[in-house]
Amino acid sequence: MTVVRDDADGLVAWLAPRTPLLKTVLADGRELRHAGPVGMFTEPRVLKLDIWHGTGILKVAPAGKPWSVWYFWGSDGTFHGWYVNLEDPHTRDYEARRTTTQDHVLDLWITPDREIHWKDEDELEGAVLAGRFTQAQADAITATAHQAVTEIQAWTAPFNDNWQSWTAPPDWPLPSA
Repeated sequence: MTVVRDDADGLVAWLAPRTPLLKTVLADGRELRHAGPVGMFTEPRVLKLDIWHGTGILKVAPAGKPWSVWYFWGSDGTFHGWYVNLEDPHTRDYEARRTTTQDHVLDLWITPDREIHWKDEDELEGAVLAGRFTQAQADAITATAHQAVTEIQAWTAPFNDNWQSWTAPPDWPLPSA
């Protein structure tokens, strides 16, 4: 990814179309979701070298927040919405030039007219059944989602930062593998 901004407010990074990436898939090469909400956490997995196939995504990781906000656009440049990825707050390793987080499975989708949709509740239940999270951890993740909803409804940063109008400079090089 290309760093757009990295400061006290957090990290903003751009995932350009066709960016090389490592992707976790089932041992037979299928997407994790093909194994179902429990199997996606218990079936054997491997890493696969791939490329990002969608339009670009701007990812905003607010400092200290247990989520990041992903901005999605259509191929014609129309803003499609915000995806709130619940996860551990990002920790940084400046020497290695990376950040680390752990996904919490549950997510939120916010449409351009600010309608909020919960996503992947079944996968969070599957993660508990598979032993990835305890029920207490899943309850805490759900509580975090409610906190995120409160911030979305209050339209705090980064939602009010107008990132949906941002575009990547056309001369930015594609990151290499």
